[in-house]
Amino acid sequence: MGKIEKQEILDILDKYDKENITIATLGSHTSLHILNGAKEEGFRTAIVCEKGRDIPYRRFDVADEYIIVDKFKDIVNEDVQQKLRDMNSIVVPHGSFVAYAGLDRVEDDFNVPMFGNRDILRWEAERNLERQLLVENDIRIPYKYNSPSDIDRTVMVKFPGARGGRGYFVASSPEEFDKKIENMKSRNWLDEEDVENAHIEEYVTGCNYCIHYFYSALKDEVELMGIDSRYESSIDGLVRMPAKDQLDVSLDPSYVITGNHPVVMRESLLPQVFEIGDKLVKAASKLVSPGMNGPFCMQTLVNDDLEVIVFEISARTDGGTNTFMNGSSYSYLNYGEPMSMGRRVAREIKTAIKEGGIEKIIT
Repeated sequence: MGKIEKQEILDILDKYDKENITIATLGSHTSLHILNGAKEEGFRTAIVCEKGRDIPYRRFDVADEYIIVDKFKDIVNEDVQQKLRDMNSIVVPHGSFVAYAGLDRVEDDFNVPMFGNRDILRWEAERNLERQLLVENDIRIPYKYNSPSDIDRTVMVKFPGARGGRGYFVASSPEEFDKKIENMKSRNWLDEEDVENAHIEEYVTGCNYCIHYFYSALKDEVELMGIDSRYESSIDGLVRMPAKDQLDVSLDPSYVITGNHPVVMRESLLPQVFEIGDKLVKAASKLVSPGMNGPFCMQTLVNDDLEVIVFEISARTDGGTNTFMNGSSYSYLNYGEPMSMGRRVAREIKTAIKEGGIEKIIT
């Protein structure tokens, strides 16, 4: 069928009743604050949800309409798309939407207006493209190894796609890499394609900060919205043990994200935070126009030289935005009122409908 062109989406949007827009998303990841924020800005809301997983959204009463499907991937089925279009829906993507719907089908088959830049989602999912975005404007990133046989120090091994840290591991030699790969394959966490696309980078010792930004195409401005850090299993459980007990247990730590908590950085680091956010927006606008349109996240480590090192990006709403459903210290400075990322997205849509510029923020 071929990649959906932006004009096709704008033609659909042109037929919408702009006085009755619905904000819709997939029932997972960050949908609670996406939908609650939309309601706070006066929109109707809709959720596409897998059978049996609708309870949180009903308990918190964030959705006006429910589209119940057998599997999350059914959101790209034509009957579901038609229901969304009939509601004048604008879909807000997040990590689960990308993972379940599949990038190819989002790019080729999903004929529903989406907030942001759907073209940039592939740049997040494919490590080489992601790295290109970061090196374009000299953002500090970990050293990359081209082959497992080159490993000569401690490295972090990652795999493609939005998988919440599952399968990531640390290795210090080619032999340790091979051993852990075989262990992961035996647990069905990896297949041969994953192994072929393994991303190997230097292990940077430092504190983890996930920095959440919003780029407003309407204002041409990068906003700092919040910062979080992650709880990861089983590494966080292991490091709570005394060192002698860690040596006695035969466990390979994993880095599966199980939760998030809000943090603030020391104020003297914020110039770096704004600098790398501005740099990424500049690079993205050149490489995959219109670039980082809306929410994005820089996953960083800060070392003892107080250097902010970026090891991963999210080119859409990131899971850590759940830590500021009622706003963060930084969004308060920007707005002086509770401002979740979901509400910020909804406000951008609301402003574009009222004042013009909707074509800048929808694809």
